[in-house]
Amino acid sequence: MHKNNYQKTLLALLPCIYFWHYALTYADWHFIDNVNLIFHEAGHTIFSLFGEFITIAAGSGFQVALPVAITLYFFFTDQKISSMICLMWVGQNLLNVSIYAGDAIKMQLPLLGGDSVIHDWNYLLSTTNTLKYTYTIASILYWSGVLIIFFAAVLTLYFTLTKKT
Repeated sequence: MHKNNYQKTLLALLPCIYFWHYALTYADWHFIDNVNLIFHEAGHTIFSLFGEFITIAAGSGFQVALPVAITLYFFFTDQKISSMICLMWVGQNLLNVSIYAGDAIKMQLPLLGGDSVIHDWNYLLSTTNTLKYTYTIASILYWSGVLIIFFAAVLTLYFTLTKKT
């Protein structure tokens, strides 16, 4: 392997390690959660013209959809490594959303705006009569995130090692 390829492989390993660390400590608050919170809140604002249900759903929806859009941009512009790193970000967001969704019944997470604001996932699951499936939904989000991070990490290394420079 050429020296340049070693450097690229080591560089590609850094986000893989970070996102695996996140997956192992997903219940803790990480720096990237601050960034994701901005996108979550932006989703509420951007979609606020579409009624209460869409406005509330758009928080978590936009938080995940924005990294998906960036992933697709990189993928379709043949920037596979960047695409897979962003796909790990998608998985990380699913882990983050799984925490919020899983809190829909107990509603113990601190929310922006304090106790007087609507808990997104309690509202969404109550409105759709699916609150009894809170832990199943949170588990699906969690395992989807873990699988996406794993899949994207493997492909990041694959694309790094097979790309000719």
